[in-house]
Amino acid sequence: MYEIRTEDEKSVNESIEIEKIESEEDDYTSSPPEYEISTYPADFTLEGLFTKWKAGDIEIPKFQRQFVWKQAQASKLIESFLVGLPVPAVFFYTEKKSQKYLVIDGQQRLKSIFYFFDGYFGEESNQKRRIFRLKGLSEKSNWNGKTFNDFDEDDKRKLNNCVLRSFIVNQQDPDDDTSIYHIFERLNTGGTLLTNQEVRNCVYGGKFNDLLIDLNQYPSWRSILGKTKFDTRQKDIELILRFLALYDPSQYEKPLKDHLSKFMKHNRNAPSESIDKMKDLFQQTCDAVYKYLGEKPFHIRAGLNSSAYDSIMVAFAKNLNNIPDDIKDRFSNLVDDNEFYIYTSRSTTDVKNVKNRLNMAENILFME
Repeated sequence: MYEIRTEDEKSVNESIEIEKIESEEDDYTSSPPEYEISTYPADFTLEGLFTKWKAGDIEIPKFQRQFVWKQAQASKLIESFLVGLPVPAVFFYTEKKSQKYLVIDGQQRLKSIFYFFDGYFGEESNQKRRIFRLKGLSEKSNWNGKTFNDFDEDDKRKLNNCVLRSFIVNQQDPDDDTSIYHIFERLNTGGTLLTNQEVRNCVYGGKFNDLLIDLNQYPSWRSILGKTKFDTRQKDIELILRFLALYDPSQYEKPLKDHLSKFMKHNRNAPSESIDKMKDLFQQTCDAVYKYLGEKPFHIRAGLNSSAYDSIMVAFAKNLNNIPDDIKDRFSNLVDDNEFYIYTSRSTTDVKNVKNRLNMAENILFME
């Protein structure tokens, strides 16, 4: 197999401890809605793929698992084409609006090809790039130690004309691109599975995603989480998205997993004014929560309770200019309330329970 992904080796201590609630976990792994999808094969020459790449017609989403192959691995891929060995196919998703090919699976293979044609291995580092000479091949190989420009014209033509089987995915119905989330989630099953937020980070890149990454560094937010280091699986970023997506619960539909994805897609390239408003709202809310409730206020029982978090954060956000002097006592009364316990521990993604806990948090914390 040519596609290789490695396990995240960072310390588990960098991960946020989220309280395990059955309804949240069921929602997290819920099945997608029905889609009408067309998938067809396409045999692109390597030269054709490289041309599309240089023109910006192929886009590889930015996410934490970047190019990880070693030069010897990439070299053996190039040799496989030259000697006629089979190479696994790649998957592209055609975005409706831009008609660009978004890489769903196969970035290691594609980048290896593009790097070799370009003459350099990997991206620029300290204003330097490494020359891509094929390495790790048999000493008897005609290509070992050569760059693409070192090839004779016949070998250049041979590699240019090699074919990489590709599968093109289009969503016919409904008239949006939401299926790409589920396709990406299910195709990328090698090594460590991508989390929901890692998938969103891959397929919904844009100004809103950049905002989430920026907000995740905010000092008051890190204090609320009780973690200075970023979560290795982007659980902290997903919590920010959850707050923003539930601030107006009128559009909420179960499952929460898809509601978050739709909100992120809708705001993918939101106007700068909207981005600034969301930034100010989140930062002011974090400042108020940290000021009045202190560090790790949502670690109520066993880890951070996501449902208590979203309801209390939204309540604060809607009452930033109306914080009573006895807010700490009110907060204690809220988290000790048996009804609130039920709303934040059972069926937490049901539409009724989401709206009930949001209303209850605001009423107890801020109403007379």
